[in-house]
Amino acid sequence: MWYVSTRGMAPRIDFEGVLFSGYAPDGGLYMPEELPQLGRETLHEWSTLSYPSLVKELCNLFIGPELIPRDDLNDLIDRAFSRFRCREVVHLSRLRNGLNVLELWHGVTYAFKDLSLCCTAQLLQYFLEKRKRHITVVVGTSGDTGSAAIESVQGAKNVDIIVLLPKGHCTKIQELQMTTVLRENVHVFGVEGNSDELDEPIKTVFADVAFVKKHNLMSLNSINWSRVLVQIAHHFFAYFQCAPSLDMHPLPPVEVVVPTGAAGNLAAGCIAQKMGLPIHLVVAVNSNDIIHRTIQWGDFSLSEVVKPTLASAMDIQVPYNMERIFWLLSGSDSQVTRALMEQFEGTKSVRLPKELHSELSEAVTSQSVSDEAIIQTMGRCWQENQYLLCPHSAVAVSCHYQQVDRQQPSPPRCCLAPASAAKFPEAVQAARLTLDTPAEILALEHKEARCTPMRKGDDWTQMLRDTIEHLSQQWQGRFLNLPS
Repeated sequence: MWYVSTRGMAPRIDFEGVLFSGYAPDGGLYMPEELPQLGRETLHEWSTLSYPSLVKELCNLFIGPELIPRDDLNDLIDRAFSRFRCREVVHLSRLRNGLNVLELWHGVTYAFKDLSLCCTAQLLQYFLEKRKRHITVVVGTSGDTGSAAIESVQGAKNVDIIVLLPKGHCTKIQELQMTTVLRENVHVFGVEGNSDELDEPIKTVFADVAFVKKHNLMSLNSINWSRVLVQIAHHFFAYFQCAPSLDMHPLPPVEVVVPTGAAGNLAAGCIAQKMGLPIHLVVAVNSNDIIHRTIQWGDFSLSEVVKPTLASAMDIQVPYNMERIFWLLSGSDSQVTRALMEQFEGTKSVRLPKELHSELSEAVTSQSVSDEAIIQTMGRCWQENQYLLCPHSAVAVSCHYQQVDRQQPSPPRCCLAPASAAKFPEAVQAARLTLDTPAEILALEHKEARCTPMRKGDDWTQMLRDTIEHLSQQWQGRFLNLPS
């Protein structure tokens, strides 16, 4: 399996190369050169598999046994999921009025990012130990990515992790999950800016190809293909759990509602579709509606500001995984994708070509959900089911309730739930509901915290470069002193 850049100007590389890369050297994102096509027989075989087994099957297709033998791969995936609170790793709650909620948040940090990041960390360790290498991971986060990335690599001897969090834009719990991990290899910066602003110094550093190579830099944002790879399993599992029967001809469709900010889960869903999974995708966003406007009107352009919402992890203006979707739906046309993305980077505004917009609106429908609708949805779900949604999950469930209230016939529907309500007490309070906070989250308040400020007026890019250089020097010093 080979991987190519969405912009077509970088050499193709294998999975190991992709795993250790951020952006491709031409500024694009890596995608598989060809997608495996799954027939009815394979879907039948996979339909009874557990979530971890689906991840194993998908990883085997996209990594290949010549890079990681199948037995080793199975062990890595089992290790990745060993700390999840739920035996089946993800859990489907079947609620009233046809509401199916796929809980993706049973990992250590109570968010769906644990699923892909735990696997990615195990894959990294496998290659690092083999090659006797050290890497520095740089992550920008709008909330959940940072804590899940830290959790997945904390204490690892050959990985340092630098996380930039938007000070005051995450919930208190999200921030504490990052700043209270006092391991030697964890370095957290609190940035006086939003998540789009803190992405800028990261992108600047990664654009310096020589610097990236010299210091073995990589990202664990959903820029990284391995994150998207694991997320493909969400869609297969949702389909198999909710499809009425796989004996029908043609196979019955299932609607998967994807709440998203950076569009990683959406890209994973589009890939699953292209592989032959009969799902229809509904993307649900908050008031930061660039993805909704793109699907509705072909208007891929920035708003003037990022609006703070109750679904704070989705307060994003630049959904970078849309580039993967444009490439996929344009028939892997890197020329079209490159022109679109270069125009967007230059002017912050692009009108999609008619044909691409038509492909996109056929593959995906969309809705934008206000804070008021989030609160109403959380209240209604509690009233009807005694089931507490996080605000991001409520963005998805709001779409379900709109369909139910219109009484329109529709296929079975599965709403992806990216986080536990326990991480968002402010939103639960706004919905006038009561939260039973888990003990390990309550304990965060009493832990020592460590966070370096990146203030307005500071040179954030230089601070980041200095930290990376310092960590490289430390590693080289340790490596030279290792017993031979």
